[in-house]
Amino acid sequence: MNKNNIFRIPVQRLKVLKYAVSRVSFIALTGMMIFFISCQKEESNDIQLAGELTLSSTSADISLLQKNDAKVAVAFNWTTGTNNGTGASISYVLQVDKAGNNFSNPHTFEMGKAVYTKSFLVSQLNSSLLQEYGAIAGVTFNMEARVVATINTTPQTQQISPVVSIKVTPYEPVSKKLYIFGDATPNGWDASKAIELTPDGGDPTVFVYKGALSSGQYKFLTTSGQLLPSYNRGSDDNHIIYRTTESQPDDKFSIIEAAVYKITVRLLDLTVTAVKLDQPPYDNIYMVGDATPNGWDISNATELIQDEDNPYIFTYTGVMKAGDYKFPVNRNGNWGQDMYMKLSDSTMYLHHGGASDDNKWSIAKKGHYTITLNLMENTISIVRTKLFMVGSATPIGWSIDKAIEMTEDATNGCIFTYNGPMESGEFKFPVNRNTDWGQDMYMRVDDTHMYRHVGGASDDNKWNITVAGNYTITANIETLMISISSKK
Repeated sequence: MNKNNIFRIPVQRLKVLKYAVSRVSFIALTGMMIFFISCQKEESNDIQLAGELTLSSTSADISLLQKNDAKVAVAFNWTTGTNNGTGASISYVLQVDKAGNNFSNPHTFEMGKAVYTKSFLVSQLNSSLLQEYGAIAGVTFNMEARVVATINTTPQTQQISPVVSIKVTPYEPVSKKLYIFGDATPNGWDASKAIELTPDGGDPTVFVYKGALSSGQYKFLTTSGQLLPSYNRGSDDNHIIYRTTESQPDDKFSIIEAAVYKITVRLLDLTVTAVKLDQPPYDNIYMVGDATPNGWDISNATELIQDEDNPYIFTYTGVMKAGDYKFPVNRNGNWGQDMYMKLSDSTMYLHHGGASDDNKWSIAKKGHYTITLNLMENTISIVRTKLFMVGSATPIGWSIDKAIEMTEDATNGCIFTYNGPMESGEFKFPVNRNTDWGQDMYMRVDDTHMYRHVGGASDDNKWNITVAGNYTITANIETLMISISSKK
């Protein structure tokens, strides 16, 4: 072999080798560049530091309004500051003081770590300005704030933000509570029982009363049990005036027609509106007196039933004894409450709690009564129950318009008797001769007991006569007993 040919490489193979070397070099060079760039980026992140501590406020000039009490008046926000690359945690304190005090006696708020904001509600800021700084309502007050950051190294170091200045104009707060007081209200002129109004959900300076008012007068108190300060009638029925001394006029609002009213009082505007609602003045009516089931025990007065379709109608159905009665609107034991009293046998009026009038109705004869009050018309209906008999066993059959009226006992109107012929067949006891059959009836439980069927219900339980003849039938609608005996 020619020694000169030992390291001779064919030209084609040499081109392939050169290409391979070039590719490896390019890949290596690219990898080094990526590594260098990555390292450079990582090193840049490692040495990046936060900026200086700064403070800002959401507003620099604030006019406070009481209707916005629950809203944020101002918020202070600050940056993190820097721990100078130590990795130590940072704690923050917000300081607020009167401008020019150089933070000699500031309000201090310990915010802790990782907290960068503090907000103040309108009510909080206003109260602080008036009570702690001596600010004057309606006059602009200058304040300053700053943040002190403590870097928790050993030893600790501090940073203090530049001062932020704000201007705040406080308001003179109106009462946070309001009461309605007067003889038009259910509790009369007893200031300790004045009824508290409900603050409006969106504006704490607006108060609402919704309830019964009778004929009379009223005004508004700011403190239960205290006659002053009060809000009285102003220039007309739609305006109020703030009264602080006995020497000021004591004008009151008047109610002519007893009803349910919605009264809205706006203390900032010094306005009031009273709107009569289409509702009865009371949702509960009771009956008390020696004619009633529970006598004069007003704490246990008998409650009437409110009609589901007409809320102005209240009804009692049951036994009444000989005696007197009237209608209180609650079960208060002190008798100092509104009551419906007798104007005539068929009309009534609303007696005002505490007044001297005491006009009652009277029951002359014990019996089973239906008593109906209409609070819209101020009328009363008093009907003693009668008892009739109808059925195939009776002489008139099923002709309810001719139903046999039973004889009422001379002294006890709950006892009814029939003496006469009966046929083989059925019978029951309607309470009137209405031909539509939609009425109450007394029906059979067994041969000696009965119950009051409610008109319109589907039950239809009757007694049976198996042997024709003359009978004495006695029904007691108080005890719900019945006696059926044949005459020989």
